Amino acid sequence: MNAAARFFCADAARLRDDPLAGTAPYGSTWVLIEYRGGWPPNGFDGLSLEPVTKQRVFTAAHAVRARILLIRRHGRRTTAGPARWAVLRHREDGAHRQTWGTWQRDEDLAGIADALEAVDAPGEEAAPPVVLVCAHGLHDACCAVRGRPVGRALSERWPDLVWECTHVGGDRFAANVVVAPDGVYYGNLDAASAVTAVEEHLADRVHADHLRGYTNLFPAQQVAVAALLRRYGPAGRYHYDVEETSRDGDRWRVRLTSRTPRSSPYDRYEVEVRSHRTPPRQLTCRGLSMSSTVAYEVLSIAVAPH
Repeated sequence: MNAAARFFCADAARLRDDPLAGTAPYGSTWVLIEYRGGWPPNGFDGLSLEPVTKQRVFTAAHAVRARILLIRRHGRRTTAGPARWAVLRHREDGAHRQTWGTWQRDEDLAGIADALEAVDAPGEEAAPPVVLVCAHGLHDACCAVRGRPVGRALSERWPDLVWECTHVGGDRFAANVVVAPDGVYYGNLDAASAVTAVEEHLADRVHADHLRGYTNLFPAQQVAVAALLRRYGPAGRYHYDVEETSRDGDRWRVRLTSRTPRSSPYDRYEVEVRSHRTPPRQLTCRGLSMSSTVAYEVLSIAVAPH
């Protein structure tokens, strides 16, 4: 296949105008492992680690539905000292906890399982968020082609906050950026828009443009929040609180409360959302099979009665 005929999933998604909102995968815990060698196509699963330790980390992560990501500084910039690992947690009340450690031997990664299994969920609460840029080229070409320029731009601006990472989901929305443990996914980014999105996020102003969703919400709820951000303008990560969600067939009603009114004029809203399944299509650069997805559209936004 010549270069002109090569398929890029992110190009195809933009031509189809695939909707971003409602595509953030659910989750509230992230495991980060700094790995300075080459990343296997399947990330952590493909690493040749001491088997007992690897299985213990996998089991502990699976028990809390944590996503395991390999991380590195942009350009594989080597830092002094041992590699790092982290467990990042997001709670429903907005509280965050981060536990960081280091590893030189495979067995040192058992500290991840200890942190995940601890009853009191240890970790620092005041640490700044971690900005993750998917740049996993062996998993999907678009993640490298679009992700690495974004990783470079963000790393130049916030060198201590930004890491490149393995697959975060939604290859066709590359470049993808995840802010954790805030649990916010951004997509369809380039270098300039990524700097703007992260700058605004760090100032607690989330915009609808480039927002895929909040990972503590389900797709219809993510779409409802994005609809309010689009109508009333940027707002804080916890400005809107989902109060109630009901479903009737392919229609959803999401009631939201405005916790700290800044830009939206009312304190309660009801957003009606409709879901539909798309025709089968190629969703990744490497995937040869055709798959359909569930997409959502906003039917109405109304002020909800008290």
